[in-house]
Amino acid sequence: MVENMETAVLLFDDKLKLKAINPAAENLLQASSRKLLGQNHDSVFPFNSECCDILSNVLTENRAITERDIRLKLITGVIIAIDFSATPLNRSTQDVSEIIVEINRVDRLLRLAREDNLQEQYEATRQILKSMAHEIKNPLGGLRGAAQLLDMELDDDTLKEYTRVIIKEADRLSGLVDKMSGPNKPLDLQPVNIHACLEHVRTLINAEFPEMISITTSYDPSLPEILGDQDALTQVILNISRNAVHAMIDTPEASSGEPNILHFSTRPVGKFTIGNVLHRQVLRLDIEDNGPGIPEKLQATVFYPLITGKPEGTGLGLSIVQNIINQHHGLVEFTSKKGKTVFSIFLPLES
Repeated sequence: MVENMETAVLLFDDKLKLKAINPAAENLLQASSRKLLGQNHDSVFPFNSECCDILSNVLTENRAITERDIRLKLITGVIIAIDFSATPLNRSTQDVSEIIVEINRVDRLLRLAREDNLQEQYEATRQILKSMAHEIKNPLGGLRGAAQLLDMELDDDTLKEYTRVIIKEADRLSGLVDKMSGPNKPLDLQPVNIHACLEHVRTLINAEFPEMISITTSYDPSLPEILGDQDALTQVILNISRNAVHAMIDTPEASSGEPNILHFSTRPVGKFTIGNVLHRQVLRLDIEDNGPGIPEKLQATVFYPLITGKPEGTGLGLSIVQNIINQHHGLVEFTSKKGKTVFSIFLPLES
């Protein structure tokens, strides 16, 4: 039962050496049981004196201690918020013989709540946009038809140029409205090698921005194929990558003079919750850039339609990304600061 729990569980002996650890704890600490078993508590939590102090106090005071909202720094440098509970076990004497530790990620619970809220807001916005699209396209069709009729009646090529502009702009607006309301074509789900999608996007970016961007990769070749729509997933990776490239090119000074780098990486993640479903294993795809970062004022609404920091942008790219990933029963989230923005895509792995 402990092996299959989503809660991280660790067992320390009376010398505060790690005796047992479940897979959820390995995943949370980003370290394997082979590396951690037999280590002292200060080696298990090398950057967290608060966790070490709690274990020491449980050992000396022989009582359970729970601390809420601790900032736990991982060996990767990432800081997460956790609830940390340590309970003494008394086997045959009154002294503490073992300590069982339970760790719950608070930030994951907050992420799940935020994810549900974003999905509700996205669906509500999409319904509003669909209604708006219907109301806009009707008069737009009449406008285009009238321009076509007028074009047929005119003999002057100079005047015809004006009607052609009207027709062209009506078509452009119609296409924009269609994009706003979201893709209508159902997904073509087939076994997909995510690395094939990434390599295709790498080729496109290198062709579109020659010698302006350096693309590096870190792939896990053991990852199996996923069930997905290859064209749609390629569009997701391309939308995020183009946003990153434009951000780096438009503000090169924000990268501290370093070369513009776009980094693709993949790896499996065990026991990961998407929505209300706990998956045994998911694929994690990271798209990282060293650009200026997403402005803080835009971060809360970055996936909303029509929200953009670019003067010429439509604000639909990331909205389309979220829609496609939702249709794949996946999750997309990001972290961003100056010099490092990472978009992480999580997709269920089929057995």
